Amino acid sequence: MSTFFYILLAIAITVALLWAYFTAQRLNRMHIRTDAARENLRASLDRRAAVITATIPELAEAARAAEQLGLSPLEINQRCEAEAELARQIAGLEHPPRALGEAEVRVELAQRFYNQAVTDTRALRTRPLVRGFRLAGNAPLPVFAELPLSSGAQLPPSN
Repeated sequence: MSTFFYILLAIAITVALLWAYFTAQRLNRMHIRTDAARENLRASLDRRAAVITATIPELAEAARAAEQLGLSPLEINQRCEAEAELARQIAGLEHPPRALGEAEVRVELAQRFYNQAVTDTRALRTRPLVRGFRLAGNAPLPVFAELPLSSGAQLPPSN
């Protein structure tokens, strides 16, 4: 009986270790996906700032100031606040350029992908066993990007 118990114990420990290993690998891939989505969001925001600088000279300084802010997990809230202020200024324009509308669409898509990656990563990281075994290591918990949905720049209907 004791040999059978030790075999079952060894199997249970092996299964637990394999679960922890594969969960840590999955979490690592999710963090990589979140980082890539954040970089795509940053690139989209920077591209929109470049469009604003080129097409709306009166907002060029605000666009450059927003572009100078980083999009790291610690700085994302500051960047979102600057982008929200820029969006409020853009919303006051009568006829925003078409290029700005296209850039807005790219930003909204990048934001959706990023927030979905954050949702998935946080869902796995907040599980009790994952937190208990500290499978995330010392990676910071990703933060959602809370950007305004649209600044009012719309694409005209295509023919």
